[in-house]
Amino acid sequence: MRIATWNVNSVRQRLDHLVTWLKEREPDLVCLQEIKCLDEAFPREPLEALGYNVVTHGQKTFNGVALLSKYRFEETRPQLAGDPDDLHARFLEGVVSHKDGTFRLACLYLPNGNPVNTEKYPYKLSWMDRLITYARERIKSEEPFVLAGDFNVIPTPADVYNPQAWLGDALFLPQTRDKFQTLLNLGLTDALRATTDAPQQYTFWDYQAGAWQKNNGIRIDHLLMSPPAADRLQAVGIDKHVRGWEKASDHVPVWADLDF
Repeated sequence: MRIATWNVNSVRQRLDHLVTWLKEREPDLVCLQEIKCLDEAFPREPLEALGYNVVTHGQKTFNGVALLSKYRFEETRPQLAGDPDDLHARFLEGVVSHKDGTFRLACLYLPNGNPVNTEKYPYKLSWMDRLITYARERIKSEEPFVLAGDFNVIPTPADVYNPQAWLGDALFLPQTRDKFQTLLNLGLTDALRATTDAPQQYTFWDYQAGAWQKNNGIRIDHLLMSPPAADRLQAVGIDKHVRGWEKASDHVPVWADLDF
């Protein structure tokens, strides 16, 4: 089973890229973020033609997440519990059946949190608290489970080209990193770091200041796995070359192979 996550930064603008990459990488389960369209405007047909079941939780212009699956969905659920007033389309959970049982996948687009001196940073921290509550309950079930998406969190100094330049940023503040570590302390495994300690494992390069050309990247797209999923982990990869495509997303896909 190959699981992947990708912030496509507008699915309609990057549809050709998405189709090309799906044919190239052939993932079984895909989490997409920042689809930036309503459900009815999502371009389902080209993806269904590739054999994917498609579920979306969209929002006009901003945010939006989607799940693609070669397996049939047993159930899906949008929105992260804990704040009925939060209408941002940032979370989508799906359960699929496979030969070894069921598998749960949660796609998320965690708030950026900048500028930190506005209401955006407390919202980010509150959203992370809700995510921690959700993950704690899911781990109790002892089922294979993956949290995948754009976390907008740089976990460690090794995950950024220049830590000093990011000290005051919401993605790298101590409170942000501490809450990410709380997720890991629940028993979740950072799939990439379970397989490599190599530097410069970036998933995002800004459009500004020649970040891509200079390799001034950060790692903010993650696959976090429950123990039953992590026990099956075989390989993890970052498809960095996708960032070099014409009119590319500023994020690239991250994928993992599990022995299911």
